[in-house]
Amino acid sequence: MKWAYWIVASLLALFYVYAGGIKVVQSKDRLRPMMQWVDAVPLSLTRTVGVLEVLAAFGLILPPLTGIAPALPLAAAIGLILIQIGAIALHLSRGEAKVIGLNIVLLALLGVAMWLSTIWL
Repeated sequence: MKWAYWIVASLLALFYVYAGGIKVVQSKDRLRPMMQWVDAVPLSLTRTVGVLEVLAAFGLILPPLTGIAPALPLAAAIGLILIQIGAIALHLSRGEAKVIGLNIVLLALLGVAMWLSTIWL
C-alpha cells in the first residue's frame, strides 16, 4: 500500500504545486485563458487558494518522508477536498457544469489519498 500512496500523493502534489503556483505568481490576465472564473472572485482569494494548494501539496509529501507530523497528510487531503468542493460550487453557480470533470477526478484521487494515508501512515 505504500507504493499506492506515493503514486497518488506524488501525482496530486505535482498537480497542486503547479496549479497553486501559477495562481500565486501570475496576473489575472495570464490566468484568465486557463481559469475563466478568476474575474468572479477577488485576486486575493485566488492567491490565497494558490498558497493553500502549494502548502497542502507539501503536506501530502513531506510528513511521510520525514516521519514528522504523521496526521498532516490526512489534514492536507481534507483541505484540498474542501477546496475542490468550493471549486465545484463556484463552477456550478456560474453555469459551468461542463468543466467540473477535473474537479471530480481530483476529489476521487484525494479520497484515495486520504484513505491510504489513514491505513498506511
